[in-house]
Amino acid sequence: MSTHKSRTTRTLGAVAVVSVALALTACANRSDVAATGDVFPSKTITFLTPTSAGGATDLTARTLAKELEDEFGVSVVVENRPGGAGSVGIQYLAGTAADGYTIAVLPVEVSLLGHQGYDIDPADFDFIAQANSQPGSIAVPVDSPFQTLDELIVAAEADPGSISISNAGPGSIWNLGATDLGLAAGVEFTHVPFDGGAPAVTAAVGGQVNAVVAGIGETAPAQKDGRLRVLAVLTDDRVPALPDVPTATELGFDVVIGSWAAIGAPAGVPTDVVATLEAALKNAIAAPAYVEFIESGGNIPFFRSAADTTAFVQTESERFASLLAGS
Repeated sequence: MSTHKSRTTRTLGAVAVVSVALALTACANRSDVAATGDVFPSKTITFLTPTSAGGATDLTARTLAKELEDEFGVSVVVENRPGGAGSVGIQYLAGTAADGYTIAVLPVEVSLLGHQGYDIDPADFDFIAQANSQPGSIAVPVDSPFQTLDELIVAAEADPGSISISNAGPGSIWNLGATDLGLAAGVEFTHVPFDGGAPAVTAAVGGQVNAVVAGIGETAPAQKDGRLRVLAVLTDDRVPALPDVPTATELGFDVVIGSWAAIGAPAGVPTDVVATLEAALKNAIAAPAYVEFIESGGNIPFFRSAADTTAFVQTESERFASLLAGS
């Protein structure tokens, strides 16, 4: 065999080997795409809640997670990260991958805590939807000697600091609500912080404190089953879940404050993934099981789009900055 022919044979053989290798690589790449999925979502979604288990925020996440599982056909796992009036979980979310596989219920505190020294800025998140609104309330143990808000205030006037009020912790919306009520009434309360509304309500039910300021999603069911007595709602108008309970304004105390739940992710999620999550959440928020859950606690279920939720959170942040400056 000539040297030229030998070199040609070797060259053709090398080309064939390279071609086979490229073909195998292409097949492997296609297998990787099939395994990981090129359409969102293709794996488990983590649904964070920055509160303890059992409260309104936690149950909101769990109810929506079930609906999202039905929508997407993948597991949606709820993970509790309580602490610091919600700051622990909110800050944790900001540091996760912006791929849509970690989302969270972002309560009203996301627009409040940054004005109170926490390293939290609404700009660090992509807001996907707003899911509900929750009016505030003040309640006492069912066997409390205080039958009305006026009686509670009179006791606080007579002995400053003697009336203890549990809430969701420093920086929380319910801590601000309790503070505002004290300012409006001209009295001094002793604030007892807890990591979330659920343990704060439990403390009141157990008689550890004189009263609790929390959302009606937590106090209305406790009144219904005879564990708490709601003295007032912190809204402009009475709420359907507690039609016989007066507003604080009716009683002469100008305090109107409430919570809400947005669904968010760390900033930078691809726009198509945000759109997919937004569409799924719109269906989940309209689902009968979710509507029934929200309304059973006297709260208001409704869907607000990603763009509208982003604008709403900014407005709330500005409102709270002004409110805190005035307090």
